[in-house]
Amino acid sequence: MKKFVDVVAMIAVALVLPAVGTIHARDPAPAASAAPGVRENPAPHPAPEQPLPYSHKTHVSMGLQCMFCHANPAPGNQMTLPATSTCMTCHSKMVTDRPAIQKLTEYANSNQPIPWVRVYKVLPGVTWTHRKHLEAGVQCETCHGAVSNLQVMSETTSVTAMASCIGCHQARRVSAACTVCHAWPAK
Repeated sequence: MKKFVDVVAMIAVALVLPAVGTIHARDPAPAASAAPGVRENPAPHPAPEQPLPYSHKTHVSMGLQCMFCHANPAPGNQMTLPATSTCMTCHSKMVTDRPAIQKLTEYANSNQPIPWVRVYKVLPGVTWTHRKHLEAGVQCETCHGAVSNLQVMSETTSVTAMASCIGCHQARRVSAACTVCHAWPAK
C-alpha cells in the first residue's frame, strides 16, 4: 500500500508542478509582502440557483464586510452561509415591499433557515479548512476574487484547483506537502 501511495504522490507532483510553474511563468516574482491571488476560473461555472436573489455588489457597496454574513464557528472548517436572522437585521425594516424580502420574511416567521446553495465546494479527498487560512491572515478576496463586483455569486476563481493551492503555498513559503491537504490511508 505504501508503494501505491508513493506512486500516486509522484504522479500528482509531476502533473501539478508544471502547471504551477506555468501559472507563475508569465508573472514577475511576487514581492515578499505581496499576497498572490487565485487566478480566474478558465472554465465557465454558472451561478447556482439560490432560493433568494442576493447581490454581493449591492451589499458590499453599503459597507457590509464578509464576516457580517459569513462566520467560521469553532471547530468549523467551512464558512457559514447567511442565517435568516442576519438578513432580517436590516430587512425587517428595509425594502420590505419587494417579493424577495417578503419571501425572506416568510423564512424568518417560520423559523426556517434559508436553503442557500453553496457555490464553492471542498472536493472529495481534500481535508481543507477556512480556519487556518483566516488565522494566517489570508483575505477572502485572495481566493474568491472580486466578490464585491458580483451581482450573482459564482465560482469565478480556480480556488478549488490543486495547482492554485500549491502555487499559493509556494508563493507564501508554506508547506505544499500532500499531507497538508490530503489524508493518506493508514499504513
